[in-house]
Amino acid sequence: MSTAVVIDAPGEHRLVPHEPRQPGAGEALVRVHASGICGSDREVYQGNRPEGYVRYPLTPGHEWSGTVEAVGAGVPGSLVGRKVVGEGFRNCQVCDRCHAGDTTLCTAGYEETGFTQPGAMAATLTLPARLLHALPDDCDLTAAALLEPAACIAAAALKANAQPGERVAVVGTGTLGMFAVQFLKANSPAELLVVGTRRDREALSRQYGATDFRTKDQELPDDFDVVIETAGSADAARISAALLRRGGRLILTGIPAPGADGLDPTDLVVRQLEVHTVFGAPPDAWAHTVRVFAAGLLDPLPLVTHELPLAEFPQAIELVGAGDPKVGKVLLRP
Repeated sequence: MSTAVVIDAPGEHRLVPHEPRQPGAGEALVRVHASGICGSDREVYQGNRPEGYVRYPLTPGHEWSGTVEAVGAGVPGSLVGRKVVGEGFRNCQVCDRCHAGDTTLCTAGYEETGFTQPGAMAATLTLPARLLHALPDDCDLTAAALLEPAACIAAAALKANAQPGERVAVVGTGTLGMFAVQFLKANSPAELLVVGTRRDREALSRQYGATDFRTKDQELPDDFDVVIETAGSADAARISAALLRRGGRLILTGIPAPGADGLDPTDLVVRQLEVHTVFGAPPDAWAHTVRVFAAGLLDPLPLVTHELPLAEFPQAIELVGAGDPKVGKVLLRP
């Protein structure tokens, strides 16, 4: 029997029978291969997701890969059988931000797969076909299940606009940090520094292209052109800013706890730092991610350490929050 995870309220979940919802006009039905778990899924389960950014009861799952099984009216039949991933933001397509391509800033309000709309912790997922990105036929769908976090970092890399020969750095060594290393490496930097808290991430950082690795308590330089922060703490944001030369470019992707002390505005102004932030991934970042993945320049598989069935959802949530250095990306398989 097909099943789905449903979170009824914080701390309350069920495994329920799942019936595929046949696609309506403009929609596609996807057979889910795998769904990833990240810190935001843990927030949903624990009940500390920011107000307005979750709606219960809910089937979670915003990181996923799968294969199209059926399409509705108005969707090309050639999509059936294709391996795909999909954007999460259910944007309105008609506001000024959507027309500008900034779909994560849609003024119609926040709607996202796995948070306010049914997600992929189920046997199938039905969603607007316009959100799908087709993958190469020979791609590994387990690796592709990590393309959602990769797309968020692609958005950061596009904003960073790192040029060949620039000195670049990444602060944070989790899944997002390792994707940031790969995207920046593809731009042929002169140096690629990774700053983290765990020395055991050095080998993987160098495997992905880092030329130097330091922990945050070591002496750090202050003359880099670009820094992408992925750790999600106020301390990481300050370290990232301190790594930059005057006029350098800082991209923040992590979300610290509410009320965290921020960057010093005097320092930002006096050093004329260019600061960008990322929350989610617009279509151009998704397209960039799929191109880079198809070209073999992204290697997500080393980041996956656990694959569990849907029935072990609570165990998967605990793994994600345990702080065990042996736990990387956790996937659920329908």
